[in-house]
Amino acid sequence: MITSDNNPKIQLVRSLINQSKARKHSSLFVVEGLRLVEEAVTSEWNIQCIFYSSNLSERGIKLIEHCKQKNIQVEEITLPLLEKLTETKTPQGILGVIHLRELKIPEFLDFVLICDAIRDPGNLGTMIRTAAAAGVQAVLLAPGTTDAFAPKVIRSGMGAHFNIPILQMGWNEIIQICHSRTFPLKIIGTMANAEENCWQINLRQPSAIIVGGEADGMSKDAIQITDKFVSIPMPGKSESLNAAIAASILLFEAVRQRSK
Repeated sequence: MITSDNNPKIQLVRSLINQSKARKHSSLFVVEGLRLVEEAVTSEWNIQCIFYSSNLSERGIKLIEHCKQKNIQVEEITLPLLEKLTETKTPQGILGVIHLRELKIPEFLDFVLICDAIRDPGNLGTMIRTAAAAGVQAVLLAPGTTDAFAPKVIRSGMGAHFNIPILQMGWNEIIQICHSRTFPLKIIGTMANAEENCWQINLRQPSAIIVGGEADGMSKDAIQITDKFVSIPMPGKSESLNAAIAASILLFEAVRQRSK
């Protein structure tokens, strides 16, 4: 059992939780909680180690036994030590260190979400989760967007990270991905004063939907590459929508249109 805060494995976990540089340098990230660890195991991502403590549930104990059978390294640590590491008020007694894996973008691509300078981790995680639910084939993270594998983003994503390609890249790469296909994707941006709204535009065509940042909306670079701007009807008195809510409306309007 690991009891010391100075243990090298514990120090690694702490650096991965707190530092984006550590995650990028090591290509590792941390997932916390039973559901997310289960999802990582089920999705067959490469797991470096799973840490658990004495408050683990019966379901968690079964997962640990399953991991041992799969030759996944597991380490018991004291509950106070785990509580120091986790950011939740009532930790479930388990966290995992996972090797980052870049899922491949499908060759036939017709439904993409582009996150433009989304800085709030909760918003980004919710957008990734929504994209996975809507059947989006890839989430492209434009410059200025927060680290998709930060702990708060992972928690908000609720396991979606293991099932959808998420790539951080520059605008030139984004343009290349959208325009180099046999059927190029139309890049659709959100703008409050756009002439057409999302109910009117054709989202059955191959589409890449840009959702801009929480404070400033779409960046100049995003505006320059956009083929078509759309608005979201807001008959009420609010001036704007939360970025994750806006993404949900647009993505599921595409789902509605494509289901006809």
